[in-house]
Amino acid sequence: MTEEFSTQKAQASAWFRTLRNQIVQAFEDLEAKHGTGARFEVTPTSRADGGGGLMSVLRGGAVFEKVGVNVSEVHGALGDRAQKAMAARGVPGMDSDPRFWASGISLVAHMVNPHCPAVHMNTRMFWTPHAWWFGGGADLNPCLEYAEDTGHFHASMQAACDAHHPDYYAKFKAWADEYFFIPHRGRARGVGGIFYDDLNTGDWAEDFALTQDVGRAFLPAFLPLTERRFPTPWTDADREAQLIHRGLYAEYNLVYDRGTKFGLESGHDANAVLMSLPPIAKWT
Repeated sequence: MTEEFSTQKAQASAWFRTLRNQIVQAFEDLEAKHGTGARFEVTPTSRADGGGGLMSVLRGGAVFEKVGVNVSEVHGALGDRAQKAMAARGVPGMDSDPRFWASGISLVAHMVNPHCPAVHMNTRMFWTPHAWWFGGGADLNPCLEYAEDTGHFHASMQAACDAHHPDYYAKFKAWADEYFFIPHRGRARGVGGIFYDDLNTGDWAEDFALTQDVGRAFLPAFLPLTERRFPTPWTDADREAQLIHRGLYAEYNLVYDRGTKFGLESGHDANAVLMSLPPIAKWT
C-alpha cells in the first residue's frame, strides 16, 4: 500500500469538507427559518503530530440546543496503544510501520424540543501503508420515539445501502444494533440506523461511492423529522426524559465509542473529540 493513494485521499478529504459545508448551511437555514439566526462557531483544530480540521458548534438555537459538525484530516505515526488497537482489528504491519492518515466528518445534534430526536452521523476513510478502509453510518436517538420517524430514518439509510449491495442494509443495521448497545444498562442508546467499519471490498471507488451516498442520505433522513416535531408542545416531564436519555448518550460515548477512544489516544484535539457530549444531562 504505497503513496499511490494520495489522489484518493485528497478526493475523500474534499468530499468530507463538502458534506460538512452542506450540513452546516442546512442547519443554519433551519435556525433562520425559525427566527433565531443562531450560527455555528468555527474553530480550527490540530493534532500535534500532524494535521487538523474544523470544529463547528452551534449552541442555544431554537431548534438545536447544541450541534457539532467536525471535519478532520490527520496523519502521523500511531502511538503504542493505537497500534495495538489497529493490530487487534487485523491491520498488518503496524509494529514495523505505524504511519497512518485519516479523514472524516462527525456530527452529533442535541435538540431543544424533546420530541425532536437527537442524531449522530459520521463517515471516514482510514489509510496505513498496509491497508485502507471506509467506515461510518448514522443512528437516531429519540427520547420520545415515534414509529413513523424511526421508519423514515431507516428507509432513508436503506435506500443508500440498496444502491450498492442488497445485503448491506441488513448487515449494517445489525452492526449498528450491536455497536450502539450499552451493556451496563442492558439497552440500546437509540433506535439504531446503520454502522459499518473496515470496509474494503478491493474496489476503492465503489466503497467511496457508498460512503458518499450514506452522507447524502443524512439530511433527507433527519430534517423532515425535525420539521415535523419542532412545533409539538412539550412538558417538564418530557424535558426530564430528554435529559436522562442524554445521560445514556454520554455514558456510551465516554465508555464504549471507538471513535472517542481513538481520537484521544491518537492525540487529536480533545475538545473536538468530546464535541459529541450533550450540553446538559441528568442521571437518576
